[in-house]
Amino acid sequence: MRIPAHSVCTAIRDDIVAGVYERGSRLTEELLARRYGVSRVPVREALRTLEAEGFVVTRRHAGACVAEPTEQEAADLLEMRLLLEPLGASRAAQRRTEAHLKVLRGLVRLGQERARRGGSEDLRSLGGWFHETLAQACGSHALSSTLTRLRHKIAWMYAVEAPADPVESWAEHGAIVDAVARGDGERARAITALHTERAAAAHRLRFAGGGGAERVRTSQHAVNMSGRRH
Repeated sequence: MRIPAHSVCTAIRDDIVAGVYERGSRLTEELLARRYGVSRVPVREALRTLEAEGFVVTRRHAGACVAEPTEQEAADLLEMRLLLEPLGASRAAQRRTEAHLKVLRGLVRLGQERARRGGSEDLRSLGGWFHETLAQACGSHALSSTLTRLRHKIAWMYAVEAPADPVESWAEHGAIVDAVARGDGERARAITALHTERAAAAHRLRFAGGGGAERVRTSQHAVNMSGRRH
């Protein structure tokens, strides 16, 4: 069975974001094909996609390597998110469907409940799903896919401190959904801008210099579950 290149791409990207492959480390087609139980063809296609996204670079005499973004590049990503997240929320207020609203409201209910009880890991996942759904509700594939790539790269480059007041943070999520439900694009934009700015202040760079060592940690992702992992 041929594994789609996008599935291989997702697995490699997730492992890069998780730190399985260190910044600057080599990504050989042979190693990746064995690791994910696929042929070299989807690996090659995946590496091209990841290079276009900025996760991978091709170096002379070394081939594909995990990219080593600078601090300025990392800062630019946060600034881009500060501009695009509010735009996405504003568009969602005009283009969302009832299905989007149902999912967003459900996530807010869960988030507010977990925030009152505690449990930062659950809240982190719920927050990611919330913003992913909000981006999908904007009705623009170009904008939603750009926001998704931004979130992936920011998660790779930054560690995020838990909100000092998670209840307040999820109250902001609820206010965004209320504005989106009413079709109030300007209010959705304003609340999201404030929320995104506060979240950006909790980001701390994961790296403090170049990488280079080709050390690989244990992957948590498998593409072909029937194949042996190496």
